[in-house]
Amino acid sequence: MPKKRTTPERPRDVNQLAKRIVDIATGSAPKDETAPLPDASAVKRGNARAEKLTPQKRKAIAKKAATARWSKGSKP
Repeated sequence: MPKKRTTPERPRDVNQLAKRIVDIATGSAPKDETAPLPDASAVKRGNARAEKLTPQKRKAIAKKAATARWSKGSKP
């Protein structure tokens, strides 16, 4: 079974494609075209996982994520 497209189909016409690229770059493109929304089942799974985690485990995960975010900026 083919995979579901997560990005909208590109226009075949060069002019339409150029307009779309400019719209995305300037921020005037509709939000639903530029970034696909997560499916509902993924949100449910994430919420179910969060409910099962203990406060200590959530804190450890958050600490690890924060360390990863802040360490990215220190590299030249």
